[in-house]
Amino acid sequence: MTTETTPKPQHPPLEPATEGQVLSGAEILVQSLMRAGVDVAFGYPGGAIMDTFHFLNRSPIEFILSRHEQGATHMADGYARVTGKAGVVIVTSGPGATNTITGIATANMDSVPLVVITGQVPTTMVGNDAFQEADVVGITRPISKHNYLINDVRDVARVVREAFHIATTGRPGPVVIDFPKDVQQAQTAFHWPESVDIRGYRPDRLEKKISPSHPMVQKAAKAIMRAKRPVLYVGGGAVIAGASEEVTALARRCQIPVTTTLTGLGAFPEDDPLSLQMLGMHGTEYANYAVDQCDTIIAVGARFDDRVTGKIAEFMPQCECVIHIDIDPSSISKNIQVDIPITGDAKACLAALLELVEPTERSEWAEQVLAWKKHHPLREEFGDDEIHPQRVISAIDEIAGPDKITVTDVGQHQMWACHFITHLRPRSWLSSGGLGTMGYGLPAAIGAKVAAPDRAVWCISGDGGIQMNMQEMTTAALNEIAVKVAVLNNQYLGMVRQWQQLFYGRNYSYTCLRRRSICEKVCRDPGSGKCQAYLPNIVAMAEACGWQAQRVERRAGIRDAIQWAEETPGPVLLEFSVHREDNVWPMIPAGQGVKKMMRGMELI
Repeated sequence: MTTETTPKPQHPPLEPATEGQVLSGAEILVQSLMRAGVDVAFGYPGGAIMDTFHFLNRSPIEFILSRHEQGATHMADGYARVTGKAGVVIVTSGPGATNTITGIATANMDSVPLVVITGQVPTTMVGNDAFQEADVVGITRPISKHNYLINDVRDVARVVREAFHIATTGRPGPVVIDFPKDVQQAQTAFHWPESVDIRGYRPDRLEKKISPSHPMVQKAAKAIMRAKRPVLYVGGGAVIAGASEEVTALARRCQIPVTTTLTGLGAFPEDDPLSLQMLGMHGTEYANYAVDQCDTIIAVGARFDDRVTGKIAEFMPQCECVIHIDIDPSSISKNIQVDIPITGDAKACLAALLELVEPTERSEWAEQVLAWKKHHPLREEFGDDEIHPQRVISAIDEIAGPDKITVTDVGQHQMWACHFITHLRPRSWLSSGGLGTMGYGLPAAIGAKVAAPDRAVWCISGDGGIQMNMQEMTTAALNEIAVKVAVLNNQYLGMVRQWQQLFYGRNYSYTCLRRRSICEKVCRDPGSGKCQAYLPNIVAMAEACGWQAQRVERRAGIRDAIQWAEETPGPVLLEFSVHREDNVWPMIPAGQGVKKMMRGMELI
């Protein structure tokens, strides 16, 4: 008697294609990713992208299988922010594609290069409401830098080549490639374009070296030299351009204090006496005072967004000259009228400026800035034995050391991390700035660790944010991605609760995460002890996903827990039961100016 056995599949490794070799569209796409230098991709398979995955599994590209397409897109985002390379996402059509939307919008707002490849129904079915069809091009047009629908297999290699070029040049951003199933299956000769020439898109004109003889550069240099109270206002564009050294050199040569945006943290070392740290709604008092009193501001790769300016009519009332360096001309004079616009790569523009400016001493301005820093420091002193978030973050900063990468979710913990993590290096700080995406932290930290496996990666999250993409704990465990996560559990949607406390009469409307159907609509006594057990058990969920985890409930256990996490192999989660109603200070209420800044429950 004989038994039949299924023959073992024969899928040899994918060899690099030769020029003119006849291949399917799916293999051409994978071969093109290999030519583009892609070493890792993130995503989730499905019917409409199955042909591409057939070749992807044979390629040298490492693929990280997420548990949700949003998680995959944030992973690629984290990878891109750390490396500067385009993060790659590959998903199927319909819900697979639409699940990437939040991640694409997050990357678009923060100028992060992504190439997102989505499967699509056959071209003959597009527009017929076919199974798992969605108008990906239409949906992503407002939230991507560019997008493609490939209708001809002969266009596959060119589109991939162009997509990486567009995503990573000029002002970076996400590019979407919608890839119909019949185009994946069609065949043609493989031709890889060695160069890109896109009519109407010439970022090289802005990225080339800018001469010190440029009239606006000369004008800016003169304005900087005659300024008495200048401030450098540095955004994420300086990090993207790799302009940290030039920012630091200009600040030190001309003795200019430096403040950064949320995404610009790390562009200037915060242990430098000239550092003002972050400005804006939850920025430091001294950064906001310096901007309020400055006579000249040099904006580098920043866009004067509403969280920075507050009430525009009261922003920088004494400023006589606004210099704005940005690679995106649409960002200049969009919110604030600029006196000296310089359109170009931040690194090249600052290098040109440095050839013109001379060493300058501004002792009176420096003394004023130091006085503000002395009299209005960030505070983390508490006399009780409770766990306050500031204590936890300061301990992580000290124990994990200066080489760590810090990733945050969005909310109060994000602002405390801005304050109490010491930002010393570019591309070591990852946070959703423009879109403010809860659920970003954990998957972005996974992507960051894939990008930098030899560096410690800490994700600081809240109990609200961690639950939005908690499924990616499994991804980290299965792929042995050793991220460390600190969950600051105050059992609230903390930032919304803070606003409700300050501006809505303490009506905590649906921000208590312990809320049950039996609760009164208005919680009269939050944290009174009458509340039932908090759900879910975050430590138990982490352990169920293959993580090491522990809960810390007293101040004395903070440092030991962080040290344990640092020394424990693999992914680790620490849940800290923090004070429930701690607030982020200082705070400038939305739409107000520096005069309305709050340090506590009263105006400063």
